Amino acid sequence: LMRGMEVIDTGAALSVPVGGATLGRIFNVLGEPIDNLGPVDTRTTSPIHRSAPAFIQLDTKLAIFETGIKVVDLLAPYRRGGKIGLFGGAGV
Repeated sequence: LMRGMEVIDTGAALSVPVGGATLGRIFNVLGEPIDNLGPVDTRTTSPIHRSAPAFIQLDTKLAIFETGIKVVDLLAPYRRGGKIGLFGGAGV
C-alpha cells in the first residue's frame, strides 16, 4: 500500500484460510500463500477479528508449551493455550 494507490472497500472483514492444509504454510495479511507451494487446499476461512471463544469451549486438559529454552522448560514451564510474556536481553 502506497500513497496515491487506489483502494477498494469491500466492506468485508479480512479472512484467512484455516484447517490442516494451512499447517506449515506461509501467508500474507490477506491470507494468500506466499511460500511458492501453490494454492491452499481448503475452503474454510475465518475472520482475523472475532470474539474470543466461550469459556466452556476452551480445552481443559493440561499440556506444556515447549519453548526450546531448557532452563525455562525445566524451572518455569508454560501451559499450552494461554498467553505468556517472555523477556530477555540479547545473547542471554
